[in-house]
Amino acid sequence: MTSQHTLPRNPGMALDLDWALGMAANTSAIERRAAQLGARRSVKKAHQAAWLLRVVTCIDLTTLSGDDTADRVHRLCAKARNPVRRDLLDAMDMPNITVGAVCVYHDMIEPAVQALSGTDIPVAAVSTGFPAGLSPLNLRIAEIEASVAAGAREIDIVISRRHVLSQDWQALYDEMRAFRAACGDAHVKAILATGELGSLRNVAHASMICMMAGADFIKTSTGKESVNATLPVSLVMIRAIREYHDRTGFMVGYKPAGGISKAKDALVYLSMMKEELGDRWLQPDLFRFGASSLLGDIERQLEHYVTGAYSATHRHAMG
Repeated sequence: MTSQHTLPRNPGMALDLDWALGMAANTSAIERRAAQLGARRSVKKAHQAAWLLRVVTCIDLTTLSGDDTADRVHRLCAKARNPVRRDLLDAMDMPNITVGAVCVYHDMIEPAVQALSGTDIPVAAVSTGFPAGLSPLNLRIAEIEASVAAGAREIDIVISRRHVLSQDWQALYDEMRAFRAACGDAHVKAILATGELGSLRNVAHASMICMMAGADFIKTSTGKESVNATLPVSLVMIRAIREYHDRTGFMVGYKPAGGISKAKDALVYLSMMKEELGDRWLQPDLFRFGASSLLGDIERQLEHYVTGAYSATHRHAMG
């Protein structure tokens, strides 16, 4: 399974504030639905193993540290090529799978592209003054262009939260259009930093406006905020995706990021996507997890499924 992009891209549309700001976000109803999802018994046995393998194909394996080195990125890319041990895949009669993408800072694009040569795994770069997004607009656009030139096929941008908090929706739309244009053929994921937007209503409005401006994906968080992906926020965002698709015919992807480290939590997100959007959104060109620590727990669960026992946690840690 690859993360090649085969769908028609969302081209965006003219800003329609009547539609975008008319979107409701009934907080109590959303929180009730999220609680139901979180409390549900997860799928078991062979079904669970198959779903966990699907989750692996949707992970953006990520390193975003100040001490990143080419060697660390090469190790990450080796894991991206072979995220699940061959003996476990053989026991389940599965071919090799790969993750959805490898996500790095701009300076690490070159070693990542080099290490992933010969695969379909795209390199994603965080951009636009990640994580705060407060550098000058011309520099944020130049950063996107430099990352695309260096070989990034996906760009994770951060919106200016102040545009949402001050309700300057035209500015948010214009900014997102500029980022999309700078990406060229590279797909753009719009990080909303939902933990800093103040309300679910703001999340709904920002989601819709970013899609109107041409976002290929909308993403919850940078992973650096104090509050990252949550089920209520996810429901608001994926319902905006559904409404956008219903009205325009274009499919936009979804990426929860930050705070998802357990296999059982990932299964809740997968089931939510299936129920709210349908099976087509369970492919890596429309769904990603921004969660590198998740992979270790998934491998532990798969080992338990195959062998009936758990190995030591440290065996699955990323180097």
